[in-house]
Amino acid sequence: MALVRNDIKRLLQYKLCLLRFKELGVSTIYSHNLGEVAGVTAVQVRKDFSAYGIKGKKRGGYNIDNLLASLNHIFGESQKNIIIIGMGNIGRALSQYNERFIKKNLHIVAGFDIDPSKQNKSYGIPIFPPEKITEIIKKDNVTTAIIAVPFQVAQEVCNILIASGIKGILNFAPVILRVPEKIIIDNINLSNKLEGIIYNIEE
Repeated sequence: MALVRNDIKRLLQYKLCLLRFKELGVSTIYSHNLGEVAGVTAVQVRKDFSAYGIKGKKRGGYNIDNLLASLNHIFGESQKNIIIIGMGNIGRALSQYNERFIKKNLHIVAGFDIDPSKQNKSYGIPIFPPEKITEIIKKDNVTTAIIAVPFQVAQEVCNILIASGIKGILNFAPVILRVPEKIIIDNINLSNKLEGIIYNIEE
């Protein structure tokens, strides 16, 4: 069954909550507990799990390890390799988060920056010049990239990534990137999101 966008968001939120419960030593959870921390109703939790063949016990709840295994199966259990283009503040912050990404089978395998001094520094991942983007994508079978470069060069970088085989992009550059219809892209503009929150607060 193909995942729809809203399902993906909720299932990933469940997974995040379950991982936190597991870290606290919890082994079993009920739909109302999970729904409360995930911000949805218990009915929605049960409906989502049922839609993807995940079953629990009416009185015994759900086994967290079994739930996580089922969710990993839905999203794919193989490791997904990712690259970051631009090792400024956002790129460096994401690279330092790599250990938590790996727990979710997401692995940032490399970063790229035009600044030679950054290529010699350790950010927890190897840093290469932009000329090696295509080589690393092919070598490590990378299909997803994070763009964290100035807006002036973001579209050019995006075009290079797509031409090199990237199929999904998370864009932190403050510009809406133009991509072919088959490419999955999420444009994250932090200032716009903050401005929206502030507007709603002051409304």
